Amino acid sequence: SCAMQGRTLPLLAFVGMASGAYLAAPSRLLGPARRVCVGSTARASTISAGTTKDFKNGLTIEFDEQVYKIIEFMHVKPGKGAAFVRSKLKNLLTGNTLEKTWRAGESFADAVVEKEELQFSYIDDRNHVFMNMESFEEESIASTQIAGAEFLKEGATITAVYWKGKAIDVRVPDMVNLVVAETVPGDKGNTAQGRTEKPCKLETGAELMIPNFINEGEEVKVDTKERKYAGRIGGGIGGGKK
Repeated sequence: SCAMQGRTLPLLAFVGMASGAYLAAPSRLLGPARRVCVGSTARASTISAGTTKDFKNGLTIEFDEQVYKIIEFMHVKPGKGAAFVRSKLKNLLTGNTLEKTWRAGESFADAVVEKEELQFSYIDDRNHVFMNMESFEEESIASTQIAGAEFLKEGATITAVYWKGKAIDVRVPDMVNLVVAETVPGDKGNTAQGRTEKPCKLETGAELMIPNFINEGEEVKVDTKERKYAGRIGGGIGGGKK
């Protein structure tokens, strides 16, 4: 879908809120940039209007033959002179960040990206290898490109976003359930923020802090974005739920 959700921002400065939509922005060097529309049915030749008023944190934008994600932005209306938009962008091809200033109200046209559901199979050197569940072909993605890759276990499903046939954004589930493979006895934990915690190693090799009452063999819920323990699943040694 390429529908826009624009609205007037009568503020001197406004920092954008989070969103998962996809947009593209105008290029200063190579002519008009293109709005990115998710879905295989969109056509790159379709022209559709959007402006910087539609910017949101997390939007994916395209210009200068590169693709970026908006990390943060601010609409500014100075006392004198024209309004403009400051933005901080992450290049999804190189990982580098870029600060860019836009004219307020700049427009853009449509482009196409695709989303695929992939199932994690194994690690091959510096790549995570996935199975495309539609084509049943293997696809390799650099492990460094996958935020939260250490929380993936065999069979886990992720969403990959492709631009010009290349995976540019890989989304690990926000919450995953993993077994505690190694940890110290509870009475050797440290007190943190009013409760007793201890380090552990999960079945995927990831390390984090867990409550003192969790034992080896138990399954826990993990917040992959915050890299934090989020709950006890129950079963395993110790059982029960907390």
